[in-house]
Amino acid sequence: MNADRLRPAALAFTAVALAAVLTACQEGGGTGAAGDGAAASSPAASASASASAAGATPSGAAAATPSAGRSGGGTSATTSGAESAASVKPAAPAKPAASTAGCVDKAPTPDEVDPDEFAVYRVEELDGSTGKVNLVVQHGAWGCPGGDGDGVPFVVTGEDSRWALDQAAYVTATNPITDSSANQRIGVQELIDWIDAHPDSGLVFRYQTGADGSIDRLEQVYSP
Repeated sequence: MNADRLRPAALAFTAVALAAVLTACQEGGGTGAAGDGAAASSPAASASASASAAGATPSGAAAATPSAGRSGGGTSATTSGAESAASVKPAAPAKPAASTAGCVDKAPTPDEVDPDEFAVYRVEELDGSTGKVNLVVQHGAWGCPGGDGDGVPFVVTGEDSRWALDQAAYVTATNPITDSSANQRIGVQELIDWIDAHPDSGLVFRYQTGADGSIDRLEQVYSP
């Protein structure tokens, strides 16, 4: 009888104890989970947020700094470019040439003298046995075109030279020595006679010399 009476009480006590244990476990587990969650969300989240905030600010500043540097660099380049442009002096204008290329407007220098042409002024007779006469000439160069329509002048050095002309030389002439407007062959004596009759005419001739240095070819040149 006593045993039968005690069994329900023991069962009830056991049930209460189990319920208390379950309740405690549930409360402990929930509290631990909640605590862990709170701990994770509070300190860790705060630390993470602080770190993120701290990290965001420097990296953002660092990211902004290069950009500012590039912007500053552009300003510096522009400034230095402006300074360079300001420091560069404009080229001085070229001086106008004194004369057109290939012509002279004053007595030519030795480097400007035409080596193949001269102006003839007089004839000097030599000993007949030599078979030659001296041409008194002046070397020169072609001048620059003028506005008077008279052609291009032959500008001489102003110094007389003497060149031997072979009596058998090949000579061509045009007007005023001949009536032709084109060069035609004439004799050396015909040339000598005309020069004697018209001294200091200054007609221009192209010449060639032979092996002995005397002129063996003489062709009149007229202004183009």
